[in-house]
Amino acid sequence: MTMTSLVQPAIDIASFFTVIADVLIVVLFVLLLTPLQEKGIGKKIARFFGRRAMLFSFLITAVSVLGSLFFSNVANFAPCLLCWIQRGLLYTEAVILFVAMLARKDERVRMYQRFVEKSCIALSAIGFPIAAYNVYLQLGGGAIIPCSATGPDCAYVYFIRFGYVTIPTMALTAFALILAFMLLKDDAGVKEV
Repeated sequence: MTMTSLVQPAIDIASFFTVIADVLIVVLFVLLLTPLQEKGIGKKIARFFGRRAMLFSFLITAVSVLGSLFFSNVANFAPCLLCWIQRGLLYTEAVILFVAMLARKDERVRMYQRFVEKSCIALSAIGFPIAAYNVYLQLGGGAIIPCSATGPDCAYVYFIRFGYVTIPTMALTAFALILAFMLLKDDAGVKEV
């Protein structure tokens, strides 16, 4: 398979940012699971990401949508059944979060943002184990559920960077990051209705 000159740098950049995002996930979940978010720099980090949870989650989903379209339409990586499911969840989150960004000035913003928060947590909570299972298959795990007979094998690895970053790893990272942002979400910037 011949890759265009644009594909290789895009894979490298996406992989690099996936590693950075994975480090951020560890930091955010340490804050969520310990009292560190209640004092000092931990409180500042939690507040920073909590107040911008919707924006950062939208950016993650937007980059994920663009990345998935790039991998299938430019790099010609055929998505497997599990990839389609992950895409469906991320695309849905992107739309919900985009509408939330537009609705910030609406008088019913608090009610809608609660819906967005719960929806994103639910969609990411569904997407996370699907992406984790896809990563498991790519690492050589035995199939618990058979992959679709009509599409590419779910265990097929188009590329691997930094010893672990693959397309399903990128999706796993996106779901985990959105979960962390939504769990840290702070309503301080939202007007009371």
